Amino acid sequence: MSDKKTKEKQPKNIIGVFDSGLGGLTVFKHFLESLPEYNYIYLGDNARLPYGEKSQDTIYEYSLEAMEFLFSRGCNLVIIACNTASAQALRRLQQEYLPKHWPDRRILGVIRPLAEKFANEKLNKIGVIGTKSTIGSKAYEIEIKKLNPKMKVEAISAPLLVPLIEEGWAKKPETKMILKKYLHPLKTKQIGALILGCTHYPYLLKEIKKIMGRRISVLDPGKIIADSLKKYLIEHPELNLKPAKEKTRHYFTTDDPKLFKDLGEKFLEHRITNIEQVKITDF
Repeated sequence: MSDKKTKEKQPKNIIGVFDSGLGGLTVFKHFLESLPEYNYIYLGDNARLPYGEKSQDTIYEYSLEAMEFLFSRGCNLVIIACNTASAQALRRLQQEYLPKHWPDRRILGVIRPLAEKFANEKLNKIGVIGTKSTIGSKAYEIEIKKLNPKMKVEAISAPLLVPLIEEGWAKKPETKMILKKYLHPLKTKQIGALILGCTHYPYLLKEIKKIMGRRISVLDPGKIIADSLKKYLIEHPELNLKPAKEKTRHYFTTDDPKLFKDLGEKFLEHRITNIEQVKITDF
C-alpha cells in the first residue's frame, strides 16, 4: 500500500460504491432512487476488468487499492458492488485491512443481502449465474446453506458477459445468443428462482427474464441491495452518515472517462458531470 497520499483521518459523510467497471451502476442506480439524500463517490476500475478471470490474491490487491482510494477521499462506508470482489476479498478486507488502517470505517458486499433474500423464499432449488471467480468460490452456496440448509443451489459461470456489456454489446444478437446458451442448463434443472450473481447482469435483465420464462423468478439485485443498505444505515448510527443539504455525486474511473460517461448515462438515464480518470495505485 502506498503512502504517497495523506490519509483523510476524518470521514466526510460519504458513501463509496466500488466495482470493477460499469456493473456497480446497476446497484448505484437504486441507491440514488432509494437513498438520494446521501453523498456518493462511485469508483469503477475499468482499466483492469474483468476481475472474474483473475486470482484471489490479485482481486484482493485491486480491491484494497480501491478501498484506500475511497477512504482517503473521506468515505465513511464503502459498498463493494462487485460479486467477484465480495466473494474473494471482502472478508479479508474486513478482518485484516480495516482494523489496522481504518478502524472507524466499514465495508459491505453484495452477496449476503441476496443470499438472505432468496434463502427465505419457499423454494426447493435456486440457480446462480456469475463470473468464474464468484462461482468457483461457492460464496452463494455457502451463504444460502447457512440460512437454509435444505435449499439446493445450481450455479454456472458466464465469463463472456462482462466484457460484452462493458463494450456496449448488451443488446447485440450475439450477446443474446451467448446468454441463452449459458442459461439453458439452469432451465433444465427446474430451479424456482435465479440469482444474478454479477452486478453487470442486470444490464441484461429483460432478456434473462424472457429466456427463463414466467415460472422462474428473476429479481433485480440492485433493489434488494439498496433495501439492505437502508436497513443497515438505520442500525448503525455510529457511522455518522447523515442526509446532506447539498448532495454530491462524484464518479471516478481508471480507464477512459468518455466511454464510462457514454455507457453510464445510458443506464442511469441522467447526465454524469463529475467524472475523473484516476490511478488508484497511487493511494
